[in-house]
Amino acid sequence: MKRMLFKHRSIRKFRSNPIPEELLRECLEAATRASTCGNMQLYSLVVTRDRTLREQLAPCHFNQPMVVEAPCVVTVCVDIHRFSMWCSQREAAPAYDNFVWFLNGATDALLAAQNFCVQAEIHGLGICYLGTTLYTAGEIARILTLPQGVIPLTTIVVGYPDESPELTDRLPLEAVVHYEKYTDYTAAEIDELWAEKEASEQTTRLLEENGLPNLAQIFTLRRYVREDNLAISRSYFTLLKERGFFNQ
Repeated sequence: MKRMLFKHRSIRKFRSNPIPEELLRECLEAATRASTCGNMQLYSLVVTRDRTLREQLAPCHFNQPMVVEAPCVVTVCVDIHRFSMWCSQREAAPAYDNFVWFLNGATDALLAAQNFCVQAEIHGLGICYLGTTLYTAGEIARILTLPQGVIPLTTIVVGYPDESPELTDRLPLEAVVHYEKYTDYTAAEIDELWAEKEASEQTTRLLEENGLPNLAQIFTLRRYVREDNLAISRSYFTLLKERGFFNQ
């Protein structure tokens, strides 16, 4: 139990067994105990168990089978709507419809999401975060009838695992931890930090499959290419403005 976090892996194949109501509620309550800016809880978790709705959401996540196969999909949203309503109903003028409060809400939302996931994994459930949420946030907002001031940030599929994949590799601790001040990397240090990852069997297989000379080019030419990055950025930026996160 003490090293549960060290055993985390993304699960993409799930059994159809439903999550018991009391267990799901415990995971959701754990989410609400996460740290939060000003104790404002600037997030909402939209829990979708209805299969028809999950089928509607599936195209937003590139029709990955787990969106329908997993018994539960949780859309994690930044939410300034609820807190602003509370303020307005008490003759307190809210001023949270701006970018800094999107960032505060995003921090709140991701901390809550991770609490949810850790609690789920403690009880033997599997989870997978879906980055595709940012690609199609507008359509997700439409399907889930999100009001102004609420915007999707990430999605979690959760259920009982039907696979046990190997742990994925990570960069060594020295790659991401800086003591006292940030110490920039030399070219030699960059080579050393990525050496084990670049030499792995998985990387060798990916290079063969993609016909590319190195792992970095798989990221820049296959996975996260410039054109897509810019298009997604523009789309999400536009949605932020439409949803009321860029008022002056």
